[in-house]
Amino acid sequence: MALLGKPLLVLLSILTVGLPAATYWLWARLPARRVTRVGSRVLLLVGCQLAAVMLVAAAMNDYGYFYSSWSDLIGSTVVVPSAPRPQVVGGVQGNDHAGPTLRSDRTAVHVLQDPGWSTPAQWRVRGRVVKVRIDGARSALSGTASVWLPPQYFDPAQANHDFPAVEVFSGYPGNETQLISRMQYPQHLLAEITAHRAAPMVLVMQRPAVTFPRDTECTDVPAGPQALTYFSQDVPAAIAAAFRVRPTGWGAMGDSTGGYCAAKIAMMHSDVIPAAAVLSGYFHTLRDNTTGDLWGGSSELRKLNDLEWRLAHLPAPPASLFVAISRTEGGQNGYMDTQKFLSLVRPPLQVQTMFQSSGGHNFSSWSHEMGPGLDFLSARLSSLGTARVPATQTRQPRVSASSARAIAACPAPLGWSPSAASSCVGLAVPLPLKGS
Repeated sequence: MALLGKPLLVLLSILTVGLPAATYWLWARLPARRVTRVGSRVLLLVGCQLAAVMLVAAAMNDYGYFYSSWSDLIGSTVVVPSAPRPQVVGGVQGNDHAGPTLRSDRTAVHVLQDPGWSTPAQWRVRGRVVKVRIDGARSALSGTASVWLPPQYFDPAQANHDFPAVEVFSGYPGNETQLISRMQYPQHLLAEITAHRAAPMVLVMQRPAVTFPRDTECTDVPAGPQALTYFSQDVPAAIAAAFRVRPTGWGAMGDSTGGYCAAKIAMMHSDVIPAAAVLSGYFHTLRDNTTGDLWGGSSELRKLNDLEWRLAHLPAPPASLFVAISRTEGGQNGYMDTQKFLSLVRPPLQVQTMFQSSGGHNFSSWSHEMGPGLDFLSARLSSLGTARVPATQTRQPRVSASSARAIAACPAPLGWSPSAASSCVGLAVPLPLKGS
């Protein structure tokens, strides 16, 4: 029985209701021997408690997608090795008109079992999700990712086109299954492409904790996991070797811990990933029981991983960020922390913001921010390479003359999404709300 889905929830619900009923019915009918009777009653009570606890845990996991399978829960992963020859990623197997093939660098990328997100007949309409394992050549780390290829990837007319790519991170302790099933990143980007607000991009969806259950906060840990190197260098190089994807000019995007990772990678490795979208992320270092000491006892190394400290004491990086959060999100990682970070921004770092009037640190709030964030990345990445919104998909937002002047004043690399409530930070030039 799968860890996710209704069957397990239904079974545990039956046990949660049935065991107390059975306990009530059996309580006075148990054997007369004292030891047997007491032991049986204890077992019944423990069973009732376990069923209730397991139901709550399963329901929370089903909502948050913290663990996608039983093997993920117990810490083992079943790996299906790739085929001896490259697998077809366009058209139907055996079809004379099959589309492009997956170019696989077998020392880095290994194709795992097809998750069945779409059928071959749907690839040119819905795109395809390919599950892979990436073995980092520099970091010596290995992690899994779900790679979404847009429908245009399977268009024979674009067989020689290299697409821009975005690393998408879940929060901690989430995983890539959460990004597909709960947050629905492929569906969101497909909707933006269809509405002509974004160009086709490849999404590389991952959990930020490549050494799960330890939360490395995308840090190169002294004498430990080189997580920053893995995400900023190994993943782009491996994916570019295996798919028709640019080796540089990538974007990064994530929520919560994933947002911190996205901002950190863009600010510290803008030569490869110069743009990021941060949804309810934070901008300072954390230490708790899930991270341990990530800096080898060095206060200097901790400062270098603190994005607010970097802006206050080091030259600003040539990167572009989209920062979204609710004004009502409290806590040390909430709205006030975002405001502190924004107060430190200066060129050449450029930031576009989106503030929701209400909301929280949850999937519902992030779902409203994902579209504008993807639009921002598309505009930024399109300005860096050959990928462009086709002529038939050119955006023509209806804006007032004053809004048009504001857009013109905002540097082109920032782009603009008419659905975003946003502003240019660093240049202090406001961008319009949709319909203004």
